[in-house]
Amino acid sequence: MPGDEAARLRERDQSVSWRAWYKTERWRKLRHVILLRDNYTCQKTGVLCIGKYPAPNSAVVDHKEPHRGDERLFWDQGNLQTVSKAYHDSEKQKLERRSF
Repeated sequence: MPGDEAARLRERDQSVSWRAWYKTERWRKLRHVILLRDNYTCQKTGVLCIGKYPAPNSAVVDHKEPHRGDERLFWDQGNLQTVSKAYHDSEKQKLERRSF
């Protein structure tokens, strides 16, 4: 169904093998390390990321350089940063679309 974001995300999770990495204990632990390192603060806007998903101020651990399935980039702490959901879903996505 057009416009069904939840269905689109489910389809992507099933068709893109590396999406499963986000569901691992290893990712959950790494995500926690990054959030603590960055003091739950958006590294782009300075917003405190303390909201509960899907709040605009909820925390997203973002890959600075898109990994596109590259395991080295995916797990690299130096390639990870805390950003707010609002930043991730707007400005970050615009930047990534321009890089194609």
